[in-house]
Parts: sequence; structure tokens; C-alpha cells
Amino acid sequence: MYAFLKLGKLSEIRSSTIDAFGTTASTLAQSLAEILAQSLGIESNFFRENCLPKTSYIRMNRYPKCTLAPKVFGLVPHSDSNLLTILYQDQVGGLQLMKDGRWFKVKPNPKALIINIGDLFQALSNDVFKSIKHRVVSPQEVERFSAAYFYCPSNDAVIQSYNKPAMYRPFTLREYRQQIQKDVQDTGDKIGLSRFLLSE
Repeated sequence: MYAFLKLGKLSEIRSSTIDAFGTTASTLAQSLAEILAQSLGIESNFFRENCLPKTSYIRMNRYPKCTLAPKVFGLVPHSDSNLLTILYQDQVGGLQLMKDGRWFKVKPNPKALIINIGDLFQALSNDVFKSIKHRVVSPQEVERFSAAYFYCPSNDAVIQSYNKPAMYRPFTLREYRQQIQKDVQDTGDKIGLSRFLLSE
């Protein structure tokens, strides 16, 4: 499912652990997506048909300690461009979420996972569920580690609101990513879902 450089026994153990995390997170993400969709009255095979292990991915994050923290971002403010993100963070912390124009710290809990709604699920839900802007402030005294599983459909899966009237026009993940790349190149920032709003 996932490819790794083979660097001896330790690498094999790490690879096995990450594979197990990916398999578990994939099952959890699909179950959560289906539950959230059903809460909206959507009975659909969209997730089973379009969100396969090979279309999703894991990112392992390392944030070195920084004497300039908290003025330096380990991860700049952004929203996730997928359906759902399942995040495990260590005890160091640093993750912050924006609400009502203010940043709030997310307290680390080694017995819990963090679930982020992504842009694509916001579009599917017609804005019932929101993709929240978040960031990571660099740690000052010790390194921070996290593991994130990004639940994504295939590039050609059509994202469309099942509730009417739809707020967004139908689009594919490929189209969404291309628009983000263009916006970042042209403006230096991701504009996101507002590019796909239907005109009133």
C-alpha cells in the first residue's frame, strides 16, 4: 500500500507500523464519511467507489525545535484540500484552529485522534460541515511529530452537493488541485472553494 526506503530491520518495523496506521485510518475515514453523509440524508456508495487506499496518503511530519517560536510556523495557516484528515499528534502540541477570527490551541491527547473536515467534504455537504483553517506553531524546546492520513477520492471523482440548491458547481479533485496550484502561483495563496461557488 505504501512505499518506503528499506534501511534494515528498523525500517521494516517502521514500515509495518505505518502500514497498520494507514489501513486502520482508511477504514475509520470511510466509516466516518458514510456516517456524516447519512446524517445529511445522503445514501450513496460514493466513498466506497471513489476513495480507495491508493487514492489516499499518509504524511509523517517532523517539526524541529525553533528558538524563535511561537513566531515561526511549522505549517502555515491552511485548510485541507481532501475529504477528511485523521491526525495523530504527540504530546508536544502546537496545532491551532481558527474560530471566529481567533486562533485556539488544540490540547494534545495521546489517547485521541483529531478529525478534520476537508474542503471536498464541505462541498459535498453544501457547507453543513466546514473545512476549518488550521496551522502549526513551531515548538520551542523539543521536536514535534505527527502522522496524518488524508482521505481522498480519485482525481476524476466528481464532487457535487447532494443537497439542493447546491452552493458549488460540480468539480473533480484534479480540477480543484489545478485551480489551487494556479492561485498559489498567481496570488501566493490558496483561494479554495470560493472559486467553485455557483453565482446567485
